[in-house]
Amino acid sequence: MTLHQVTGGNGVRLAVRTAGPPGAPAIVLLHGWAQSSAAWSAQLADPRLTSKYRLAALDLRGHGYSDVPDPVNGYADPDAWADDVAAVLDLVGRPVLLVGWSYGGAVITDYLRAFGDQDLAGIVFASAAVEVGRDRPGAGPGTAMRAVVPYVNLEDLDMAARGFTEFVRGMSEAHLPGELSQRIVGDALRVPWEVRRAMFRRDFDSSGVLQLITVPTLVAHGQLDAVVEPAVAQYTVGKIPGAELRWFPKTGHMPFAERTEEFDGMLLEFADRVMGASE
Repeated sequence: MTLHQVTGGNGVRLAVRTAGPPGAPAIVLLHGWAQSSAAWSAQLADPRLTSKYRLAALDLRGHGYSDVPDPVNGYADPDAWADDVAAVLDLVGRPVLLVGWSYGGAVITDYLRAFGDQDLAGIVFASAAVEVGRDRPGAGPGTAMRAVVPYVNLEDLDMAARGFTEFVRGMSEAHLPGELSQRIVGDALRVPWEVRRAMFRRDFDSSGVLQLITVPTLVAHGQLDAVVEPAVAQYTVGKIPGAELRWFPKTGHMPFAERTEEFDGMLLEFADRVMGASE
């Protein structure tokens, strides 16, 4: 695995982890709110994927090893988010399969709003939101998300830590290993509280953007997701012409961690279909 640095929107320096052969067709992975590219560690280490594809996992602005722009102005501009994704495409080459988990799905819509899908081979929305804002059908925060929002965006460390500890319990239907649970909480607390709050203050509709998607799109969602409601998957697939819907039964918000083998097999099959990598 290799760590790269690229320059995204408004000059923000972004960290990107890559695995797999340079020059191979690329799969770009976008993590969720208050997480990091480490969320995709299992996929970056899966030889079924990395033997055929170059995987690139971005630390979103304000997260992981990426720069932290000004919380007042650094997160509101959709074009900045779009430029961040475009910088990763510049690194790995086009076209790519673009995969977004949770808030990463909303970042995909930022990219589509600015650049369209001409440089994409396909899209996967994985337990993903596609909008942000109160009462947006493409946002749909579930019970676990709504329960902790009053705490996780506070400056007070004790309140935030308590909120994220509860949050991690609600992210998965199955019991997550202690190492993974602690990494999730640690990554979340590493993101400044002002950044966590600023990302939730965005407000946008994506229905028109979704309707313009022309590349193959797969919507994969845990049936028991308590962070992004399963109704969001229904909304998303209903807006995108020809989109496929794949449910993960008995699964919460992290199908790529809770059902890694199944998720990676699905991703490999879809990537082979849309990018046609040879054996």
